[in-house]
Amino acid sequence: MDTATHLIDPTLALLTVEEAARRLGIGRTYCFRLIRTGQLESVPVGRLRRVPADAVHDYVTRLREANRPVVSTA
Repeated sequence: MDTATHLIDPTLALLTVEEAARRLGIGRTYCFRLIRTGQLESVPVGRLRRVPADAVHDYVTRLREANRPVVSTA
């Protein structure tokens, strides 16, 4: 594959599922599972499925918040 196909275009508003999976460092099938379960937002564009670029960031933010260590105040 051409190295240009591996570059991430930060100006894209909507990503293909493959592009979203690449940004998350996960497989395409797992990315579709996240979409199907509602964990990763996606939108239909005609017959296509696209992931808003900010949805990837939102998903990572939720993961980080869910996995933050609990700080004891005692």
